[in-house]
Amino acid sequence: MALRIFETDPAAKPKPRQFADDFVGRFRSGRMVGNRPESLATWRVTTGDPTTADAVSKLMGGTPGEWETTGEDFNEVMTETDKVLIVIDGPKALTADMKLWGRSGLIHHCDGVQSLMDEDKGEPCGCPRLMEDRKAHAKSGRGPSPYTNLVFRLADDYHLGKFRFQSTSWKLAEVVHEIDNALSAYKGEVLAELSLELVEFTTKAGRDVSYRKPVVKVIKAFADAMADDADTDY
Repeated sequence: MALRIFETDPAAKPKPRQFADDFVGRFRSGRMVGNRPESLATWRVTTGDPTTADAVSKLMGGTPGEWETTGEDFNEVMTETDKVLIVIDGPKALTADMKLWGRSGLIHHCDGVQSLMDEDKGEPCGCPRLMEDRKAHAKSGRGPSPYTNLVFRLADDYHLGKFRFQSTSWKLAEVVHEIDNALSAYKGEVLAELSLELVEFTTKAGRDVSYRKPVVKVIKAFADAMADDADTDY
């Protein structure tokens, strides 16, 4: 006879475990120094597998080490490159939404127009209509920030496994639809470049500003790229 203890309290039933080893590592564009976030000029890759860390360091430079984290990806490589060729398995590998986290967890989740929360899914999310107001609300902690997620493999070591990159960059969120369209133009896997592009400008007040923004550049079908010469410069 099966145990039926959750029939009277279904909310208490444990959810299926999601294993982190679906991904071999994570690409990051920054790190925490003390309590302050720091943007990086080159990619930082974290992983729970020392073998993966060694492979990344051979491809992208840098020396594997360990960092303090509560997650499983305690190995990190501060690479020496700001760009890498990747393989994306079509538009399904790219997702984006809006999230606001509170002390108790996720308190707002939407697609920018409709809620994605279980309790009111499909209802208007209440976010401002204008982009400027959306950014202001997110900056003040009153509204959600964009969360763009990309799953990919390394073109130079395809069988190493799948990596992921998660970004809260507004600049990337603003062009997600363009990347999606570019990926949708091909059937199957696509060769692309993932980079940290340097942006520099001077404000009207005369202040020099510089930062790095994540960029995804779709190049061609991966099957076609496999037929190219090994030294092809994309």
